[in-house]
Amino acid sequence: MSFLDRIAACNTHDLRGFVPFHVGAERVGWVRPALARRLAEFRDVFAPAAPGLALDAALADFDSRSRAMDGVVRTLEAEGRIAGRRDEFYAVTNDLDSPPLLQIERCAVAHFGLRAYGVHMTGYVRRPDGPWIWVPRRALTKSTYPGMLDSTVAGGQPIGLSLIDNLVKECREEAGIPEALARQARFTGTIRYCAEAPDGLKPDVIACYDLEMPESFEPRPVDGEMDSFELWPAARVVETVRDTEAFKFNCNLVLIDFFLRHAIVTPPPEESARLRAALKVRLP
Repeated sequence: MSFLDRIAACNTHDLRGFVPFHVGAERVGWVRPALARRLAEFRDVFAPAAPGLALDAALADFDSRSRAMDGVVRTLEAEGRIAGRRDEFYAVTNDLDSPPLLQIERCAVAHFGLRAYGVHMTGYVRRPDGPWIWVPRRALTKSTYPGMLDSTVAGGQPIGLSLIDNLVKECREEAGIPEALARQARFTGTIRYCAEAPDGLKPDVIACYDLEMPESFEPRPVDGEMDSFELWPAARVVETVRDTEAFKFNCNLVLIDFFLRHAIVTPPPEESARLRAALKVRLP
């Protein structure tokens, strides 16, 4: 399978199976019709907005919207329509630089087709034969993608934290990377993808970071999210991304971006341009 195929696999969706969801004047998400019909029954929270659904205009500020949405999500959880509460809230916004419209429990984000943000860091060691990459394996007890390979450190972006502070937290919790080292990570840009999933739509934005790590340091599992870490030569990582489905699906994109930026792979200019464009698709 080519790298373009890997990227395309993260961008498989059909918006004809969804209706738009608005907050105020902004279209912020996409909801499956069956869920939209159930949401319409919360008459003090949602209102029709042909051809979709909107938060009621009376909910005009962050606090009132967040309280109303939390009540709806808890009801949907009790009905078995939403599962996996993490007691972690995400900002509802089309741009992290803009004030959030409200906050929502992480487990409900895809059900509402909201833009989710996260941080992924590729930790590597520079050697004479090129970069070697720290590759973790997710714990078999994980509720999502158990046992798969992952980015060196990754995590969703909760409300109230900056990207770098979130990365520092994830470095400490997942890999035992001390703050002084984690803060040396270099922001390299964002990648975007939109994938349809059983729980809804995932129009996601990943903030990518690189961290060159000293040869003497070894990341280690701390919080149980990861089972182990192994240091792989870049060529092995390239082959694994290209030829297998061993990595969690969106980590493939992070690694392809890393391969291109570090000239680990050097496709012809036209193919390189297509890959770079495909990593930054326009989100619906």
